[in-house]
Amino acid sequence: MQSLGVLGVGELTEKVVKGLRNSGYAGQINLSPRNQQRALALGSQYGCEVMVSNQAVVDRSEVLMLGVRPDAVERLSEEVAMGPGKTLISLVAGMQIAELSRCFHGASVVRVMLSCAAEINRTTVVIYPANAAVQQCLSALGTVIVLADESAFETATVAACMNGWFYFWLHELQQWFVDQGLPEGQARKLLLSNLEDCLSSAKHDLKTPLASMGSAIATPGTFTAKGLEMLEKQNFSAPWTHAFDAVLKDLTADSKQR
Repeated sequence: MQSLGVLGVGELTEKVVKGLRNSGYAGQINLSPRNQQRALALGSQYGCEVMVSNQAVVDRSEVLMLGVRPDAVERLSEEVAMGPGKTLISLVAGMQIAELSRCFHGASVVRVMLSCAAEINRTTVVIYPANAAVQQCLSALGTVIVLADESAFETATVAACMNGWFYFWLHELQQWFVDQGLPEGQARKLLLSNLEDCLSSAKHDLKTPLASMGSAIATPGTFTAKGLEMLEKQNFSAPWTHAFDAVLKDLTADSKQR
């Protein structure tokens, strides 16, 4: 089992480590000493070793996971010598393989997008390019999607942002039920359970278009159809499309600027 080094122990990489350990990953995990309080706590609870330097993380690890902010990548790359034979898993949004390869010369770079649900092994793991070792390592974290080109990866990154927006949308929906008199806990349970109903049906029947599944419920004369009519009058999907477009524009612009 390959050893894993984490360059940048933040909230997301912490959850990846927890998910790997929870799934039975027994390989050595080496942690960057920066953000030391978090690293020490993670190391103590999940059997990881906190290294004395980032270079020590690189030297002791076959696979490296890069989890720093984009503006910190250049500085980090100046601290370490990666060398050939290393695999670098980048969680850095908007930074393309060409730029990462320039910064970490000799490493085999794989871009990965996932969410904090990695901790409970229920995240979506988007990978580019295909890499059997990375896919095998991260498959325990959830559903793996391997993309064929980097532009598709940038588009898929928007979905990670969408995860964050969902929480705010769900909060607003929950609040409506609370305003009608339901206790907050029951409102949340009702909302999430109904959402799970929809997702379960959509996953079970992959051949039927999603809109067709909705139309089968929102038949003429039903309360569902009445509500759908109101939503369509408000062009309810437009704000989401605008948000998608804005984020994708920024992602691609950032990569071009670098």
